[in-house]
Amino acid sequence: MDLPRARAFSAVTTALRCQCARRWLRLVLEVFFFGWAMVLNSISKLSHDIIKSVSNSLPLLVIVGPTATGKTALAIALAQRLDTEILSADSRQVYRGMDIGTAKPTLAERAGVIHHLIDLCTLDQTYTVAQYQTAARDLVAKLHGQGRTPILAGGTGLYIQAVTAGLVIPPVPPAPALRAGLEPLSAPELHNKLQGLDPQRATQIHPQDRVRLLRALEIYLTLGYSPPRRVEPPPYPVLTVGLDYLDPDGYTQRLQTRTEAMLAQGWLTELRQLQEMYSPTHPLLKTLGYEQMGAYLAGQVSERAAIQETVLRTRQYAKRQRTWFRRNLMTHWFDTAHQSLDEVVARVQQLLVLP
Repeated sequence: MDLPRARAFSAVTTALRCQCARRWLRLVLEVFFFGWAMVLNSISKLSHDIIKSVSNSLPLLVIVGPTATGKTALAIALAQRLDTEILSADSRQVYRGMDIGTAKPTLAERAGVIHHLIDLCTLDQTYTVAQYQTAARDLVAKLHGQGRTPILAGGTGLYIQAVTAGLVIPPVPPAPALRAGLEPLSAPELHNKLQGLDPQRATQIHPQDRVRLLRALEIYLTLGYSPPRRVEPPPYPVLTVGLDYLDPDGYTQRLQTRTEAMLAQGWLTELRQLQEMYSPTHPLLKTLGYEQMGAYLAGQVSERAAIQETVLRTRQYAKRQRTWFRRNLMTHWFDTAHQSLDEVVARVQQLLVLP
């Protein structure tokens, strides 16, 4: 077989193994009937289409699950093996200064692997789900364009859903004046107010979730209604991995150890600084952990009681996270109480290469 025909045969064989089979076959026929000079344009266009096809087929790897189950460690281990970057999906880690109490990746961890969507604003600035969604989508597109698989990791279900399900979010900007009138209200009072305005939306938000309650009321009072939720799924495949710790007693001890470690790392100093910069009554300082430690700093409870209350509230929060993430039946779940990090990493890498 002469050289041109051998090359054509090879091209046909390759075509049968890729998504562009018909285009390749057409190219080969043009070689036989019209010669190489007339197909240069086809080659250029085909190459562009192949690159675009490969880019679009790259997945988004998502790591979800309750707090303190090993999501950060898994994300970092996979990012190192896949030579990629991590997108944080934590609604409190976007705030500068809330570091220890949110279990934000350390500076050493961020030096080893690039983390995005962390330290985006101050506590006196509002960062909406719509802003997060836009930033995350841009980062996913950027990494896909570089031929890499982004890793989205975190425990904020709404952030995850905004990216993976493509929630259509109403473009309602923050309304400082409106919020000023809502700030004095407690979380239960905010929930009761939302209940009176939009009972259905109120059922979707926990009565103690002050941040989301404020945002829901802001949207309703700005538009006069709560927009129905619509989705526009992303144009790329999503592989979701879930981590849980299926040993109740062991999980409680894990939370206890983590809370004590946070205190040893200087959590109380961090909280004092935030209280001085903003206010002890700031909504974000009334969220999980910060509220309990704030009560200790105010002399209302002992340190031991603050730790116990933090562990209890964290277990309750983990239960809500578990309920949220278990709704996705396509998630591949792993039990980090009985499976090692290396085992989970190996299995996720296998899942990434399966057709």
